[in-house]
Amino acid sequence: MPRLIVLAGLPGSGKTTIARELARRIGAVWLRIDTIETAIADVDTPVEGAGYQAAYALARDNLRLGLDVVGDSVNPWMETRDAWRAAGLDAGAQVTEVEIVCRDTVEHRRRVETRETDIPGLTPPTWREVVERDYRPWSRERVVVDTAGRDAEACVAEVISTGRRSAPARPPAAGPRSRARLGHRRRFRA
Repeated sequence: MPRLIVLAGLPGSGKTTIARELARRIGAVWLRIDTIETAIADVDTPVEGAGYQAAYALARDNLRLGLDVVGDSVNPWMETRDAWRAAGLDAGAQVTEVEIVCRDTVEHRRRVETRETDIPGLTPPTWREVVERDYRPWSRERVVVDTAGRDAEACVAEVISTGRRSAPARPPAAGPRSRARLGHRRRFRA
């Protein structure tokens, strides 16, 4: 059964480092919202929400091929979290939701302020933008991984060991999918 592992968290929390290594280690497809949204912006298309919608579709396609997928995005609202989850469940995958946090504010700020991007054209957010981001509380259980003072390997190992706390798969829904059920909204914030 394919797995969808959805990582969420504020910029600088360590989620991309973990997502990259996790995908490499388990041989999964890595869907990075920053890459998708930057590519969309390069063709002068409105980006707001388009990156997430593309990622959900790519996740479903790859999961239906039997491939594991790692989703890497801020995933700030329950609507985006629900849409990732629906994409995985609709494809018959096991879904694991992981919130990546850095509870050491000094370390988190240092990461944000010294961060260099590997995506041409992407400007990383400032510390102020990270702190002011509309990142809403979770309304269901998820795995929380605190990266403060830890190396990526330890965090990846923790994510890999969380499979037992995942949502069970259900068969793909027959017929047309409800746009609302899949989390389609006019605007999402990354």
